[in-house]
Amino acid sequence: MTLHVVQYSGGIGSWATAMRVAMRHGTDRLVLLAADTRVEDPDLWRFVADSAAHLGVKPVIVADGRTPWQVFADQRFLGNSLIAPCSLHLKQKPCRAWLTAHADPADTILYVGIDWAEKGRIPGIEKGWAPWPVEFPMCDPPYLTKQQMLDWARAEGLRPPRLYDDGFTHNNCFGVCVRAGQRQWRHLLEVAPERYAAAEAEEEKLRAHLGDVAILKERRQGVTYPLPLRELRRRAHHPRQPG
Repeated sequence: MTLHVVQYSGGIGSWATAMRVAMRHGTDRLVLLAADTRVEDPDLWRFVADSAAHLGVKPVIVADGRTPWQVFADQRFLGNSLIAPCSLHLKQKPCRAWLTAHADPADTILYVGIDWAEKGRIPGIEKGWAPWPVEFPMCDPPYLTKQQMLDWARAEGLRPPRLYDDGFTHNNCFGVCVRAGQRQWRHLLEVAPERYAAAEAEEEKLRAHLGDVAILKERRQGVTYPLPLRELRRRAHHPRQPG
């Protein structure tokens, strides 16, 4: 019998994916595979537990054991929107190790929770997870928006992850994601300044060892420069006056 493995990130897209897989194939051979990065919102794990119990499936949780900041220090590279070694080492490698040990590619389907608005990512994801075949249930009709997925979870009696209520578009890394752009980092500064300050301190430690690097970038007169979190915070608190 085919093993159905959902990459269960704790986001609403991966939950909706698991629901569609369960409706199509049942739950007897359903695996909810979650990677612990050690920096997630505790409420993410509350949602993973609640939603897994709702499906009647115990989640499988794998972990490298390090945080993203430890990975950046070990790799001597600060992650950014283009390259995020944290994702490779803390999510992809532990999940691949579990798949290698427990899931025969000839009798396994892997599911990833991107939706119809992200179809352009499919070829890269398929290549990255080979030799396991990958399917994307939320890229199939009926197409749902993220809000509709959240409403669906509530209709099932589940309380969605709180980061969505806090205005974040993804439920990962407690809102402190190196893949995010300036808009999300400004939002984090506004709604959770203590988490922003912690990230800023970690970035400064890495800058002390690696030089003038930063998570964020900005372009001035056609040239790209690092934009440290401390500078983004300074600008947010002391915006340039007109005139």
